[in-house]
Amino acid sequence: MKLRSLLFVPADSERKFAKADGIGADALILDLEDSVAPSRKAFARDAVKNLLGGPRNWSFLVRINPFGTGLTLEDLAAVVRPGLDGILIPKVNGIEDVDLVSHYVDALEVANGVPPGHVKLLTVATETPAAMIGFSGYSRKNRRLVALTWGGEDLSAALGALTPREADGSWTFPYQVARAQCLFAAGAADAAALETLYVDFRDQQGLAESCRIARRDGFVGRIAIHPDQVATINTCFTPSDDDLAHARRVVAAFAAAPDVGTVGIDGKMYDIPHLVAAKRTLASVGEGSSNG
Repeated sequence: MKLRSLLFVPADSERKFAKADGIGADALILDLEDSVAPSRKAFARDAVKNLLGGPRNWSFLVRINPFGTGLTLEDLAAVVRPGLDGILIPKVNGIEDVDLVSHYVDALEVANGVPPGHVKLLTVATETPAAMIGFSGYSRKNRRLVALTWGGEDLSAALGALTPREADGSWTFPYQVARAQCLFAAGAADAAALETLYVDFRDQQGLAESCRIARRDGFVGRIAIHPDQVATINTCFTPSDDDLAHARRVVAAFAAAPDVGTVGIDGKMYDIPHLVAAKRTLASVGEGSSNG
């Protein structure tokens, strides 16, 4: 499952889905949660069921309503069927919520003729105060969990903050911590870390710079809130030809000297962490394996 760009689409908007279908995102997230009014939840579920199936070149994901709303099981029962690739779980409190959804999906796959283990799970991992003190649980791993992303708006509301942002739009310190914790938890879970959305969809330059920083820090993809953001996100999270050429040289150098822990290339020394990073770069475009 390629996860450079994941575009949110309200599940009750056929018009927005039709526009998003050919936009080039690696995944579409049909949203049953925040972008759907309470009176249209049932309509949105039926819409997702009708859209599942058929050929496509992107992963079909659904964001369900979180535990505590009374809607989670209805959402899962409606959408876990052939054609679904993954579920985004919002407002998780920790790995226990992921495990519970995973158990429900186990049963629903069997009941609805989905190959066992096909439906993957993604989480929005920082939206509750409880989530912020439960990150160590992700080291237990879950076989369905493939990605974690984060967000500060719901967390700041839960904490009673006036705003999670500085005057220049950057995150205040508590939400910088949430971002970092998501990155660390994804690493512990052997899952992809996905940067949160960039609110100003008109600011392509700002989006590109934010993506550059995210990729530098270890994020491998990003949530998009508007179709116009997808191309920029894809470009920023795709290794350049120079990146790929350098990664191939690092891998080749270690392959030529399997009994050493460091190699020299163009007067610079590279060790095992550089080899791991090079393999991940190549794996992101389908070359080799990301395993170190």
